[in-house]
Amino acid sequence: MQSRFVIERIEAWILDIPTIRPHKLAFGAINRQSPVIVQLWLRHGACGFGEAATIGGPSWNEESPESILHAINAYLAPCLIGQDGGSFGRVLTRMDTFCRGNAFAKSAVEMALIDAVSRSLELPAYQLLGGKRHDSLPLAWTLASGDVRKDLEEAQLRLEQKRHRIFKMKIGARSPADDVAHVSQIARGLEGKATLTVDVNQAWDGSTARRFLPQLIDAGVTLIEQPVAKWNREALKVLSASLGSSACIMADESVCTPQDAMALARDQACQVFSLKVAKHGGLLRTLQVAAVAEAADIGWYGGTMLETSIGSAASAHVFATLGDQHHGCELFGPQLLVDDIVTARMPIVDFELQLPDGPGFGIEVDLGQLERFDRARTGLNAVHIDLGQRNQP
Repeated sequence: MQSRFVIERIEAWILDIPTIRPHKLAFGAINRQSPVIVQLWLRHGACGFGEAATIGGPSWNEESPESILHAINAYLAPCLIGQDGGSFGRVLTRMDTFCRGNAFAKSAVEMALIDAVSRSLELPAYQLLGGKRHDSLPLAWTLASGDVRKDLEEAQLRLEQKRHRIFKMKIGARSPADDVAHVSQIARGLEGKATLTVDVNQAWDGSTARRFLPQLIDAGVTLIEQPVAKWNREALKVLSASLGSSACIMADESVCTPQDAMALARDQACQVFSLKVAKHGGLLRTLQVAAVAEAADIGWYGGTMLETSIGSAASAHVFATLGDQHHGCELFGPQLLVDDIVTARMPIVDFELQLPDGPGFGIEVDLGQLERFDRARTGLNAVHIDLGQRNQP
């Protein structure tokens, strides 16, 4: 094979990186993030890096760091060695043929491939994804300590630093009434200085959502993420119709594939899609879901799986190519970690994340940091989430 983009080698590792504070969600709290990092070498070109991170191991999704690593090492890497990496669509088809599902694992491999090819061409990755429409995106921060005083102190600091003025609150772990009271206190404390959104993480049923979402809106919430189970498209449809223009319903777990996106659009079940590269199965498939959103007049939001700067930069490159009907992004994962694995993070200026313009994803990986957090070296156990913190304030 004469292509300069022949795939020569693929390696993957699990890292274990502590967070700066417990990150509480409806289904528990995480104190450590465990991304899978992929490095891919081309025979006559550069190497590239990719990442797949889950939230709480398999608590959010069917895949775990361990299953992602196994899928890459046992199936995806062997089927791609010696193949032409410049044919991205053919690479995706080949991965699908040899390994069904496993969207997160495929995403990490595709990410590393696109990074390597664009570095070989000395181009930023967004040039291979359609060209950028945005130089920067408004950056949200999640208030997830569960404590009103701590959350307000955190929010005020980030406002003063001009880093964030969109704040998302993770709710659903406590009673709905307690959640509403907590959000209301935060809203009063912010005094209209920031936009407030909530993520229920599928914790409510339809009747609970119908009862309590209007109260959240009265408190000042403008965007409500996945209030019901991912399968409950009918409830999303009813909520979207009943809330009207007072707030937007955003689908997250309900929209993984382009087919999911089509079904939600057909039913008018939400006004916004939360786009996450890993759950869609890669950068190219994220573009497919985003195309459905644009065709159906549905807005988009750049979601995160709490990745390091590798996955965050890759996500920023694909989000930068999308249209103007967006609600910002939440690529704050690197800031939640005690340390990162790159030499320099993407800058944040005047509340917006700045898109890196260098070759590939525009960031440089620190190999020493990879070694520092490598699970194989540290020997940490695979404990990702503390379910005991689920109902703690």
